[in-house]
Amino acid sequence: MVDFKLVLSDPKTGLSYKIDAAGAAAGALLGKKIGTEVDGAPFGMSGYKITITGGSDKIGTPARPDLPGNGRRGLLISDGFGFNATHNGERRRKSQRGNEIAADFVQVNAKITVYGEKPVAEIFAAAAE
Repeated sequence: MVDFKLVLSDPKTGLSYKIDAAGAAAGALLGKKIGTEVDGAPFGMSGYKITITGGSDKIGTPARPDLPGNGRRGLLISDGFGFNATHNGERRRKSQRGNEIAADFVQVNAKITVYGEKPVAEIFAAAAE
């Protein structure tokens, strides 16, 4: 069985919420790509739409939106996720994941793009009790 930690950001308030996605909720994310808009109903957020913005696998390798597929690859990069240059012109080979959500992912990052009727804080306050 596949389990994800979905880190959901609320652009209106700047807050983030952690959702443990297992079973059908995790299945709703499998095979989707970074930038895809997904219905929020499997996560208990009916009426909401969320957009996948990134993720990482079990060893912390970040997903790259411009890399197709779901495997891990060693790329020669000069900027972007997972790399901070220490001097001008520096390039380094770093492991990066493709943009497709696979069973190897542990964390999936997303943001709310369409809001439903019920406020976000109310949805997660009920879940915390």
